[in-house]
Amino acid sequence: MPRPERVVPWLAMAAVVLLAGCSRLTFVKPSAARGDSRQVARVYDFSDDGRKGRAADSVRDHLLRGEQALREGRAAAAAEEARQALKIDDRDPLAHTLMALALERQDRAADAGGHYARAAALAPASGPALNNYGSWLCLNGRAAESLDWFDRALADLGYATPASALANAGACATEGGQPQRAERDLRAALRLDPVNVVALEALARHLYAQGEYFEARAFSQRRLDAGPATPAALLIASQIEEMLGDKAAAARYVRRLRTEFPQSQAALPGDSSSR
Repeated sequence: MPRPERVVPWLAMAAVVLLAGCSRLTFVKPSAARGDSRQVARVYDFSDDGRKGRAADSVRDHLLRGEQALREGRAAAAAEEARQALKIDDRDPLAHTLMALALERQDRAADAGGHYARAAALAPASGPALNNYGSWLCLNGRAAESLDWFDRALADLGYATPASALANAGACATEGGQPQRAERDLRAALRLDPVNVVALEALARHLYAQGEYFEARAFSQRRLDAGPATPAALLIASQIEEMLGDKAAAARYVRRLRTEFPQSQAALPGDSSSR
């Protein structure tokens, strides 16, 4: 995991809408906030409306069971369901997505990347599939390369949640050395979704890095109001208050960080690595 002085995005979770009525997969992808936190952003959807027949039903059954296994923390079982689905149809992007998520849960990010790439290749106009692969690229040291995939995702005019791709693009643009794009995309994401926690935290980090501490504080506070606290969110909040000279506020965030996340290895204000 990168050290706290580097800006690393939260990346969103993937979700897949299946054919049968209200059947819905909500594959939850771990995020990559600094400090080993976990956060969930907007879901991504893409449908399989072209599926018909017994084979399609069988694939769907494996995906639904795999989704349930992920919810219950049984990553190996989810991977096995994905494997069975791929035996039936190895060109199914949803099965590749399930496999990728299951592999990530088993700390096999490199193997997961191949399945995210395959899903994107099989669904080249799907905003969610393209966004998922861009997210993986960014989280695995290829931030500059990921930006093109987010652009492709945003070109999907039917994409139900473009704020997710914009938030990811903005966060990764900072890591990829494009601060102007970062601020542009993050603010665009928040215009579409004012409580997008990915964009709120990433913009707080961006403004902190630019020395705009008062505005960074506003977005940090909005972030903490928008969703559950994480080590990363509390860390940046404490760093902002430290720079603004409010030692008491910084100390409150540090206490929360130590109390709520005692295992966090995040550097705290005053540590040499915290800036």
